[in-house]
Amino acid sequence: MTTIDDLVRLVPPPAEPLDAAGDWARVEAALERELPADFKALVGRYGRGQFTDFITPLHPFGPHDLLIPMARGLLAQESPFRDSHPELCPYPFHPEPGGLLPWAGTDNGDRLCWLTDGAPDSWTVVAWNPRGSYYSAHDEGAVAFLHGWLTGRIHTPVFGGPVEPTPWFDPFLERVHVYVRLSEGELPYAERLRILREALAPTADRGSYHDEDDGDDEDDGDDSRQDHFSATALDWRLTYETAYGHQIRVAYPPGDGPRARQALFDAARRMGCEVLSTSADRGGPAPEGWE
Repeated sequence: MTTIDDLVRLVPPPAEPLDAAGDWARVEAALERELPADFKALVGRYGRGQFTDFITPLHPFGPHDLLIPMARGLLAQESPFRDSHPELCPYPFHPEPGGLLPWAGTDNGDRLCWLTDGAPDSWTVVAWNPRGSYYSAHDEGAVAFLHGWLTGRIHTPVFGGPVEPTPWFDPFLERVHVYVRLSEGELPYAERLRILREALAPTADRGSYHDEDDGDDEDDGDDSRQDHFSATALDWRLTYETAYGHQIRVAYPPGDGPRARQALFDAARRMGCEVLSTSADRGGPAPEGWE
C-alpha cells in the first residue's frame, strides 16, 4: 500500500509548506463529507503548490480556498450538460450520493476526483476531462495515484503521454507566465535545447516527455517533445517544447520581465529561430514590455 511517506521519499516537500494547516472540521462540514486521511496528510506535508508544473491539489486553507468552491459548484455547473447528454456522464456529481468530488486539477483543465462511494479512505480516483467528457477510473486513493503517476506505474489516457521523471513539487510563489512562440529553424531539437540551456546556465533538469510519432529514433521534426528545466540562479521555470507548438514557456518572479525577454530573445537568435509571438498564460496578451 502506497503511503504519504512513499510520496515524500519520491518528491521532497517544502521545509515550511504554505497554507498546510487549518480546520478540517470546518471543511468537512462545508462539504457534508468526511475526507480521506491520505489527502489530509498530503495537504499537511506539501501545502499549496503544484506537482511537475501540472497537478495542483485543491488545498482548502489560506486566503485562496480551492476545494470548497469547486466542490460546491460542480453539480450546478455540470447538470445542464448531463441533462442534454446523459450518456456522456457515467458518474453522479457531488453532493449526489456517491458523486464525483474534485481534489486536484491540471494545467490542461482536467480534474482528479474521488468517487465518493463507501468509507472515505476507500474512495478511488477518477481522472476526468470535462471538455471532452473523458473519464478514467483508477483503484487508488489520492496519494497512491500521485505516486503511481509520477513514477510511471499509472497511466491515464485523460492526461495523454506518460511522465518521464524527475518528479518535483513547487510551493506556490507568485510568478509571471509567458509563452514565446518560435519558428522552426534548421538546427535539430537537441541542439536548440542545448543552446537555450547554455544561455540560461546554470540549469537543472525538471523532467521531460518524448513521443516518437514516426516510430523511429531520429530527431527529424516529427516527434513531440517537452523538456522542463530551471534556471537556478534566476529562479525561473522553463519548458522548451514541440508538443503544443514550437515554443518556450517561462515563469519568473514579478520584476524579471525585461531580463527574461532579453535572455529568451537572444537565445532564440542563437538557436536559429525567429520569435513569432509572445502571450501570457492561457493565451492572453503578453505582459508589458514583451511586445
